[in-house]
Amino acid sequence: MENSKKIYVFLIVITTVVVCIYAQSIILPFVLAILFWFLIRVIKKVLSKVKFISRLPRWLLTLFSTLLLIGFLVLAVSMISNNIAELSKAMPKYEANVNKMTQTINARFNIDVMNLLGDFSKNIKFGSLLSSLLSTLTGLFGNAFTVLLYLVFLLLEEPTFQKKLRAMYPDDKKHKHVTDVVNKIDHSIGNYVALKTLTSLMTGFLSYFALLFIGIDAPVFWAFLIFVLNFIPTIGSLIATVFPAMFAILQFGEFTPGILVLAIVGSIQMIIGNVVEPRLMGNSLNISPLVVFLTLAIWGVIWGISGMLLSVPITVILILIMSEFPGTRPFAILLSQQGNLNNEQND
Repeated sequence: MENSKKIYVFLIVITTVVVCIYAQSIILPFVLAILFWFLIRVIKKVLSKVKFISRLPRWLLTLFSTLLLIGFLVLAVSMISNNIAELSKAMPKYEANVNKMTQTINARFNIDVMNLLGDFSKNIKFGSLLSSLLSTLTGLFGNAFTVLLYLVFLLLEEPTFQKKLRAMYPDDKKHKHVTDVVNKIDHSIGNYVALKTLTSLMTGFLSYFALLFIGIDAPVFWAFLIFVLNFIPTIGSLIATVFPAMFAILQFGEFTPGILVLAIVGSIQMIIGNVVEPRLMGNSLNISPLVVFLTLAIWGVIWGISGMLLSVPITVILILIMSEFPGTRPFAILLSQQGNLNNEQND
């Protein structure tokens, strides 16, 4: 009997992975819509603390929060598009700077790499590199209409969700148990999304001023890239620092601006990532650091960059759900940070 259960669990896991891979175009927009829904709920909670706004009807508050989020996204995409146009115009200068840098290296180190690097630079298509970088970002908004459609239906379902739970579980004890699980998921994911967005915005704004001070082209684009990549645990901040540093070297044709970007933006990443963020989040997510890294790799393989961005929220949901069933509770304990699933979630 135990072997049969293990086989069933194995088959369910394999089936889930296959469905996630081949139904990515359907599932991924829905997951993104859920995250945006959590963001809207966070915005509503913040706005509800304002006296004159808290008196508004719930549906009007939801509509205002949704429009606020959509307006921010539209503004961000518009600003990024303008910055991309600016970078595209500067591409010939970047390509010319590659030859300048090879000459500097050849003269300083007396190494005959001129021809090798010269041929290599001719084969580099910086426009294609920039396009691939942009496509990674725009891929998150590529199914904007589908995400918006899912989001609208989620918002329409929200007022009736508690009624449906009561109808599904008429027994008071079972209803309370299921409601507690839903509230835990709501609190954990909402808390993570809100605080991670806040710290990423802080990192993006500070990095913008640093890049503006150094004189990097299109600082808004790089600041937004840093903001987005900061949602990827562990390696996101590293990638977000390396990319603008590389383009700083290409822009100026020397290594000093790139080193400045690495030093200043890297320091901002370290301070916020290692000091500010832990103080705000604490241990509220209750996930093992090793599990964060492994799930980052697994979801990255399944869904690419989008999977990396969503890896932590998905893992939190899985831990909370598995902790409620005796058969899967050991797995939840294994995935948790200290093996304690009864910790109260902290704001």
